Amino acid sequence: MEIPGRDIEADEDYNPFEHRKLAHPTSDMDTLIHLLKGSLGSGILAMPMAFRHAGLYFGLVATFAIGGICTYCVHVLVKTAHELCRRIQKPSLGFAETAEAAFLSGPPGVHKFSRLAKAMVNWFLVIDLLGCCCVYIVFVSKNVKQVVDFYTKDTEWHDQDIRYYMAVLLPLLIVMNLIRNLKYLAPLSMIANLLVGTGMGITFYYLFQDIPSIGERDKFTEFSRLPTFFGTAIFALEGIGVVMPLENNMKTPTHFIGCPGVLNTGMFFVVSLYAFVGFFGYLKYGPDTSSSITLNLPQDEVLGQSVKLMIAVAIFFTYSLQFYVPMEIIWKNVRHWFGAKKNLAEYSIRIGIVIMTLCIAIAIPNLGPFISLVGAVCLSFLGLIFPAVIETVTFWDRPNGLGRFNWVLYKNIFLVCFGILGFLTGSYVSILDIIAGEQ
Repeated sequence: MEIPGRDIEADEDYNPFEHRKLAHPTSDMDTLIHLLKGSLGSGILAMPMAFRHAGLYFGLVATFAIGGICTYCVHVLVKTAHELCRRIQKPSLGFAETAEAAFLSGPPGVHKFSRLAKAMVNWFLVIDLLGCCCVYIVFVSKNVKQVVDFYTKDTEWHDQDIRYYMAVLLPLLIVMNLIRNLKYLAPLSMIANLLVGTGMGITFYYLFQDIPSIGERDKFTEFSRLPTFFGTAIFALEGIGVVMPLENNMKTPTHFIGCPGVLNTGMFFVVSLYAFVGFFGYLKYGPDTSSSITLNLPQDEVLGQSVKLMIAVAIFFTYSLQFYVPMEIIWKNVRHWFGAKKNLAEYSIRIGIVIMTLCIAIAIPNLGPFISLVGAVCLSFLGLIFPAVIETVTFWDRPNGLGRFNWVLYKNIFLVCFGILGFLTGSYVSILDIIAGEQ
């Protein structure tokens, strides 16, 4: 990427939105649906566990606070991308390209870090999404195991190690992830959405039966358990990986971060739903709340078993969609090594990465700490630290770029510190939980 000189950059008449040539631009409603789909993942099923670590009232307030901060950081990223599009006279930029352009158009001293910035964003996206794939394997195996155990009482198949269930998934995962075209994955996505919707509806049916009194639950737990809440909540709420592709394909991109705007509307709905599920899930099951709310549903009722299987199948199908983006990033960076044998190499890499995610899941079969670790490590950087750094570098040497009294700088320092604190404490506590084998 090359940045034009300041004389060209000063062309205020360039409007990047007018230069976007899209064969099939998405409407505001289409973008809202995609945003909801990208943000409403398996994390919603872990929110009751997050509330178990925070307390009923504190969890409710903190969920909306973290949701507000995450939404604001997405605003920062998109607005900065728009400014950089104008500067370099390019219609659109992805997340990693925005980071590269920010460092190239910022102060001369940071130009040399532009490729590093782009690589860091890409690799954190890869680690995040492959981490989600590992979580999905554990999630599917735990739910299937509960149902199988109910029907295999008094047999040798009862209460087998969960790692056997993970191993059985391997051939199916390999076959599904040899599909390279997103078009052929669309039907799986549609089936997954229907299954999740139906499963969540039945889950709500169970949650509202015989609800205990609010007074029976902790309002606030203890500070030592908050890092696990932070990691789980940010894992659930942060859909920043899908934001830039969605905005770049909009028919009216100015509506994305407007008021109320697609982003604000979508994130308000997502945060409210996550808070709702977390609040009532913990209220219903209290200290017995599992790492996924589906694991708390009755094991001896067909309806409860059907939810576990429906959600398990839906998450299994979602694995291939999560796998698609990191595979694309990895393949773009290594395909020039293989010459004429590109197809064989790509299939081999796909199989190798699937096996790697399965091995990680087998090594860390504790779902709760695993979710918290992925959120603390990856999404603290992607959702909080990187947007703040990108905005600071972009406006550092511009007239009044950091606002009156440099308030933008101080605000971004706070976001970076908040992200680092969440990363360090969340990672530390999650790793301790994984080592101790705690749920």
